[in-house]
Amino acid sequence: MSVSSIASAVEIFTTRLSTLEHLLKTGATHFPGDGDAYLAKRLAVDMHPLGTQVAFTCNQPRNFSLWLNGAPTIDLDPHVESLATALRYIEETKDLLRAVTADDAALSTQKRLELGAGLYADLTGHQYLHDFLMPNFYFHLVTAYAILRMSGVQIGKRDYMVHLIPHVTRSAT
Repeated sequence: MSVSSIASAVEIFTTRLSTLEHLLKTGATHFPGDGDAYLAKRLAVDMHPLGTQVAFTCNQPRNFSLWLNGAPTIDLDPHVESLATALRYIEETKDLLRAVTADDAALSTQKRLELGAGLYADLTGHQYLHDFLMPNFYFHLVTAYAILRMSGVQIGKRDYMVHLIPHVTRSAT
């Protein structure tokens, strides 16, 4: 996926975070009486649970916003055990996106991506966005969707593509 501007990246991140919010709220209605236990569900034993997938999904646009605003990138606590925390993470991330004031020239600047264990990658802003943030963002968003589906939540492509609803019209024929 190629994103042509900071504004388009902000729009994509924001609308897909709204999708994540919709999916989580739909999931919550599927598990009445279960409290927030569904946030501990996972696709496989060696994969992170749904709550962590929410934090990791939010970390991508969060760190993009922080980087563009000249602040250090800081990941969210991955131990998300309540719907209230998950929804707060989403809203706080949207707030950070709304606060972005950088222009597209920032995408030509360098970003050092710390990978842990002493490893790093020096990337342009374009590479950081296209080759790291967007793939990770969609990976964790789709994983959250898949966990909910696997858990029996009645969601489908329509729920995942909810960002298209403002553009849908009924044909006159």
